[in-house]
Amino acid sequence: MRGDLLSDPVEGLDEALAAVDAFDEALVAGLLRPGRAQAAAVVGLADAVAGTPLAARVAEAAGRASAGAAGEDHFVALAAARCALLGSVHDALTRRIDEAVGRPAAEDGAEGTGPGSAAEDGTNLLAAARSWLCDLARGGWRGIDHELVAGAVPVVSAMLPDPGLRRRATLLDGFAAELAASCPGATLERVPVRRWADLWSRALLLTVPGSAGDRSVAPVTGRLLPLGVDVQEHATAVQAQVHAVFEPADGGAPRLVRAGVSAPKPDTVVGAGLWQLLRPRMSLLGAVSEGRSMELDAMPVTAEGDLLWDDERARPGEPADAFATARVVLSTATAARVAPLDRHPVRIAVPVLLEGYTARSEEGRLVFDLAGQLLAVDTDRVPAAGPLTPEAVAASHSCVGLLRWDAGEFLLQPLAVEATVRKKTVAAHAGAWAGGTTDKAGVRAEKAATDAVAVLRERAGRLLRK
Repeated sequence: MRGDLLSDPVEGLDEALAAVDAFDEALVAGLLRPGRAQAAAVVGLADAVAGTPLAARVAEAAGRASAGAAGEDHFVALAAARCALLGSVHDALTRRIDEAVGRPAAEDGAEGTGPGSAAEDGTNLLAAARSWLCDLARGGWRGIDHELVAGAVPVVSAMLPDPGLRRRATLLDGFAAELAASCPGATLERVPVRRWADLWSRALLLTVPGSAGDRSVAPVTGRLLPLGVDVQEHATAVQAQVHAVFEPADGGAPRLVRAGVSAPKPDTVVGAGLWQLLRPRMSLLGAVSEGRSMELDAMPVTAEGDLLWDDERARPGEPADAFATARVVLSTATAARVAPLDRHPVRIAVPVLLEGYTARSEEGRLVFDLAGQLLAVDTDRVPAAGPLTPEAVAASHSCVGLLRWDAGEFLLQPLAVEATVRKKTVAAHAGAWAGGTTDKAGVRAEKAATDAVAVLRERAGRLLRK
C-alpha cells in the first residue's frame, strides 16, 4: 500500500464537490423562487459539466431554474449533472485506490449496466413519481409539510405490486418516510442536505423510463475465497455482505465479488444474535466462520460483481484463510465495473490488505501509520456481532479491511486483524461467529436473542388467535 497516494490531492476533486455542495444548498430553500445565491449555484452546476455531452441540456435547465420556471425535464437534467459530477469523483477516487494498492483497473463495462432503450411498463406511475419529486425541488426541504409529502403515498402504493417497479417504489417510500418524520421542514434544526439531495437525484433519474437498465446476470463456476463480512444493522433490519475473491474454474483472472443476505429483525435482537436471523438464509456464512472456501457451480453473478446466492449451487471447499487469500491473490483480483447510477463516493468499499503499520491514537481517533503516512480507521463500523473489537484493531499489525472515502478523506473499515499474543499470531474476524460460536460472549448473546424471538413469536401467536 502506497499511503502517500491516498493523501495526495486529486485534481479537480474539490471543485466538483463544491459545485455539488452549492446545488444541494440551493435545494434547501427550493427552486420555486430562487434567490441570487441559489441561481448562482444552479449555474455553477451547469458550468461544471460544460465540457461534457450534458452541457447544452444542463445549461438550458440552469437558465430556466434560475428564473423559477424549471419543468420536469429541466429538473431531470440538473439531477443528471449532479450524478455525473459525483460519478466522476467516484471514478477518480477508485483509480487512486487502484494505484495505491497496485491492483488492475476495473473490468470494462458489460451490456445491461446502463439505461435500456426498450419500452417499460408503468410509464404513467413513473411520471407521477417524477412530478412529486419535482414539486419537492420547487418547495425545498424547508418547505416540506405533511400534505406535500403525502403526495407520494398513492404513487408508492400503485408501484409496489409491480415487480419491475418495486425497487424504485421502495426508494420513494423510504425517502417519503424520512421527509414525513421531519415535517414541517421550516422548524428543522438541521437538514441532512447531502443525503436528501442524493435520494432526490437518484429517485428522479430512476423515473426516466429505461433508466434502471437490464440487469445482466451470468453463471460462474469456480472457487470462492472469503475475505471478510461487513455487517450493517438498523432497528428493523440487518444485512451481512461477504467480500470475497472468485477464482474461475477455467483459469481466468480472479475477480472481486460480493454476496449479501438480509433479514427483518426486532429491535431487541442485537449483537451476535443477528446471525440467527441470517444464518439459515446463506450457507456461505458458515464457511466464513469455519475459514473455508466455497465451490460454486453455475452461480448467478451480476455485471457489478454481486452473487445472487443460491445454496443449491454451492458446497463447502478446502480451508482458506482470509489473510492467506489477501496476501496471495487480492492484489491481482479485478473489480467489477460499477453501474452508472451507482457511481457515488459513498459506495466505495474496496478490499485491501495492510501490513507492517503502527497503530496509534491521533486527535482522539485510531490511525494506522504506513511509513509516515496516516490512514484513519473507522472503528465505529466494527460490529458487535463478532470477536473483532476496536481494542483488537489497535493491537494489530495486519489488517484486511474495506477502504472507504468519507468527509474528504480515505478511511479503513477493518474486517479482520492479526496481532501477536505471547509470540503467536492470533486473528480476529468480524464474521467469526457467523456460523455459530463457542465463545462465552457470543453464546450469551445468541441465547438472549433466542429468548427474545421466542417471546415475540408467542405474543404474535396470541394476537393472531384473538
